[in-house]
Amino acid sequence: MFIDAPADSCRVAPAWPRPDAETLAAFAAFPTANIGDAQDRLGLVNGTVRAQWPGARCTGAALPVLTREGDNLAIHRALDEAVPGDVLVVNALGENSRAVFGDLLAEICRTRGVRGVVLDGATRDATAIAELGLPLWARASSPAGPTKNGPGVIGEPVAIGGVVVSPGDIVVADADGVAVVSPQRAAELLDRLETIEHYETGLRQRIRAEGAAA
Repeated sequence: MFIDAPADSCRVAPAWPRPDAETLAAFAAFPTANIGDAQDRLGLVNGTVRAQWPGARCTGAALPVLTREGDNLAIHRALDEAVPGDVLVVNALGENSRAVFGDLLAEICRTRGVRGVVLDGATRDATAIAELGLPLWARASSPAGPTKNGPGVIGEPVAIGGVVVSPGDIVVADADGVAVVSPQRAAELLDRLETIEHYETGLRQRIRAEGAAA
């Protein structure tokens, strides 16, 4: 960690598998709305967890974190476990009066190859994070900073915005919100997504053709 803090107050799960780069790239081609449709509208994080700057989008493997409200020691500790391609998924208990993520953590995310952050809690330093280009979804923004005492849990399933996210789940996030996919369903859902895209492309073409003929 980059801070001097009692990291032993955080529990870290054993190593877990991540989806391969090819699978992540395949899901990156689809919007979250279609992914939600392919999953029968399930696996979608509550819309109160919103993109913090326009155009933010990311796809990666979930690195789940559970932290006490208003405390970000577990987030710092989690970044020691991050590998390129991870998406940090943080259950900060929905607290919106004290930020647990800011520009310094965003800088560390960049150095670790973290593709984005989904935070059920508050962030700050919005302008600096947008300038860094780190995709970030959060419930709220607050200038009030965190404590760094713990406790926390890294690498175990967390609930965020009504969805349970397990380590290594596929996370896709864009302007509409956040979709979570179990790797065990990846092949099935990619087939469904191709079907949805083919149908919508054909329908869109018919709509435009009728509009041009009117």
